[in-house]
Amino acid sequence: MRYSMLINYSKDDEAFVVTLPEFGDRKTHGDTYEEAVKSAEAVLELLVEAYSAEGKELPQPYYAFA
Repeated sequence: MRYSMLINYSKDDEAFVVTLPEFGDRKTHGDTYEEAVKSAEAVLELLVEAYSAEGKELPQPYYAFA
């Protein structure tokens, strides 16, 4: 499945902040765009593992990609 990542630069935090909307708007960040994406991918992996371990159904992606 492919999940959404909303990436914005925060001047206050001086970092790229990533929101994961399908997972209750969980957030992560990185000093660079690339670090933020890697951090978000790692968080997504952990979320998928946690949902699986708890027997919870994964959320449906907001957007469908072909």
